[in-house]
Amino acid sequence: MTLAGRSLPVGRIDPSLPLEERVRLLGEAARAIRRRDLEMVRSAALGHIGGDFSSADIVATLLLAVLNIDPSRPSLDDRDRFVMSKGHSSGVLYATLAAAGFFDPAWLDGYMEPLSPLNGHPDRKKVPGVEANTGPLGHGLPIAVGIAIAGKMDGSNRRTLCLVGDGELQEGSNWEAMMAAGHRGLDKLTVIVDRNGYQQGAPTEETSRLEPIAEKVRAFGWAAAEVDGHDHASLLGLFEKLPVIAGRPTFVIAHTHKGYPVSFMQDRVEWHHKVPTTEQVRAALQELA
Repeated sequence: MTLAGRSLPVGRIDPSLPLEERVRLLGEAARAIRRRDLEMVRSAALGHIGGDFSSADIVATLLLAVLNIDPSRPSLDDRDRFVMSKGHSSGVLYATLAAAGFFDPAWLDGYMEPLSPLNGHPDRKKVPGVEANTGPLGHGLPIAVGIAIAGKMDGSNRRTLCLVGDGELQEGSNWEAMMAAGHRGLDKLTVIVDRNGYQQGAPTEETSRLEPIAEKVRAFGWAAAEVDGHDHASLLGLFEKLPVIAGRPTFVIAHTHKGYPVSFMQDRVEWHHKVPTTEQVRAALQELA
């Protein structure tokens, strides 16, 4: 894996490496992904960088070090499935897919340009590694439940993992899907919520209170776990122990910070979809060096 200028690490992390080495490589990769994402959003003058940065460590850990996937053969039947339900955070998904080797990182230069395959919401027919078209909130988790049901019917060992935003949990379709998953005992299904505490315009708890999330999902028949969503070692340790409870789907509450780790972005609601100035890009790149 190499990091040079605007380049991204290419290839996935060898699971046989010692934990300390995998954590070090994930740290380097996550910084590189954020740097490239920052440049993409600035160039396009569009994007959702606050949520990109809060979820970058989770997405990097899954796609680079956890999932059973092969970027050279993205359609293998027995591959694990990753559904990015918070599809507006497409920038971090694309940068990480490029880092994993699903497509040439040069594609990132065309982020959100007219006719670019890398538009504001991911399209599985245009981008290798994208499992589901997402963007309208509340769609990805129901799709993931359907994928997990199909896997159980097939007797497959493949896992389905889905990343949702915390504001997204205010959509009722998610809770219908979670009720079905709990009823069916889909223990190869894991949902991770990017719990940064903010949505467009305000904190989640001021908009429509979500807490207590853990108690709610347990009442729906899920196992609940909590983790620091920026700690690669903790993320790896949790994902390697799935399912948390046999016979139950797992719901992971990943505690994160909007805009992490850039000081002037972190925990500031305006960075949900604010575009950084050239000066702010320079300052952020220094912090991400």
